Amino acid sequence: MLAYLYADALAGRGYPVRVLPGLGTRELVDPALMTGLLQLVPEYTGSALEFVSLGRARATPSVAATAGALAMAIAGRGLIIGRPAAAQDGNAIVVTAATAARYRLRTISDLAAVANRLVFGGPPECPERAYCLLGLRLTYGLRFHQFVPLDAGGPLTRQALAAGDISVALLFTTDPAIKAQHLVVLSDDRGLQPADNVVPVLRRATAGRYGAGLLAALDAVSARLSTAGLAALDADVELGSGDPGAVAERWLRAEGLAGPGAGPGRTGRAER
Repeated sequence: MLAYLYADALAGRGYPVRVLPGLGTRELVDPALMTGLLQLVPEYTGSALEFVSLGRARATPSVAATAGALAMAIAGRGLIIGRPAAAQDGNAIVVTAATAARYRLRTISDLAAVANRLVFGGPPECPERAYCLLGLRLTYGLRFHQFVPLDAGGPLTRQALAAGDISVALLFTTDPAIKAQHLVVLSDDRGLQPADNVVPVLRRATAGRYGAGLLAALDAVSARLSTAGLAALDADVELGSGDPGAVAERWLRAEGLAGPGAGPGRTGRAER
């Protein structure tokens, strides 16, 4: 979705753009960006900072501080960032409305009294991740009755939560299921989760080649993109058309950001 939002905005202004979706994890995408096989990647500030610094630089809940640290961390690699969007796709600790009502849960701290009776579901790597079970234990003192390895905020986790096989889940803040299934996101009252704002990361050489208009077009998208808006776009894809390119193009037109050019991958060419 994010790739098409930024790419359509650029293509509409005449920049040569091609979207390569589903390339895989950062371990695959980052080397491609570094070697010039890719020129632009939508990222998340906190997660990207942790990755590129190998965990040496810690993201914080501060949007500005985290974005600034990311810009510094990638500067020596020939990369720059655009404007961070208000939109975040961060971790969310989620329970059903029934569980929230039964145990009077509003914040993650509220889990302390009942965690030893509850089953937590999340990605297999969750026990070792600073923003998942490890962080919940160190920051909140939470020790759950059991951990069930599922997927990263995907259908397995959602299904297990709905079926009652798990009591608490790690989802993402833009997951359409949160609204559709009336799930309750517990407030991160001790600030465990970092700022994870959407941000375009691009090669400095690419920005230099195409001039200030390129960054201006990217920043215009970021300036309009909120977490709620991104969640609505994701819901439109998952529950509606299933075509992120078409959904992105409609949003850009509604926001007045679609130029006269064609969408990416149609008449544009890939930059080399």
